Amino acid sequence: MSTETSKIGKYMYRPAEYLPYDHESPRVADSVAQMIVAVDAKFRVEHVGSTAVPGCWGKGVVDLILLYPVGRLAEAREILDRLGFQQQGGPEPFPEIRPLRVATVEYLCRDYGVHVHVLEDGCAEAVELIKFRDLLRSNVGLRRAYEMEKRVILSRGVSKSTQYSKAKGEFIRTALAAAALAAF
Repeated sequence: MSTETSKIGKYMYRPAEYLPYDHESPRVADSVAQMIVAVDAKFRVEHVGSTAVPGCWGKGVVDLILLYPVGRLAEAREILDRLGFQQQGGPEPFPEIRPLRVATVEYLCRDYGVHVHVLEDGCAEAVELIKFRDLLRSNVGLRRAYEMEKRVILSRGVSKSTQYSKAKGEFIRTALAAAALAAF
């Protein structure tokens, strides 16, 4: 475990907001990933979302994907639970067949919200999340358009995290479809 991470604590739900990129986010992600993989190296962890894209403004939550081998969903959930992650709360939690675990991670004396999406390695959702992250990393224009979309969503008064995430969905689907067409 990285020495900079001192604890995994209770997740604190906050309204969605628009925050500048935090250069420590990748280190937080790496530290948590190391903790997970140290339990079982057959699992992989990918850092996705805005905090995985240098310079990208967003809600400041570190999003990870815990990719588990076929048939090892229960083990993946157990690893996160033992580390101190909690089941997602709220009115629309992800089902336990596609879980989301949350925690507040203290890193260099600062608290970071962390979401860990638990997905089967190679599933369509995981592939799309990683592809969208890579598109944002490689296309500054797309990143800026995505940031603008997030500001527009927030300006409409959407502040609940689940509603905010759903509101971004169409933009993400459109970007992925455009990238698929451009690949032809």
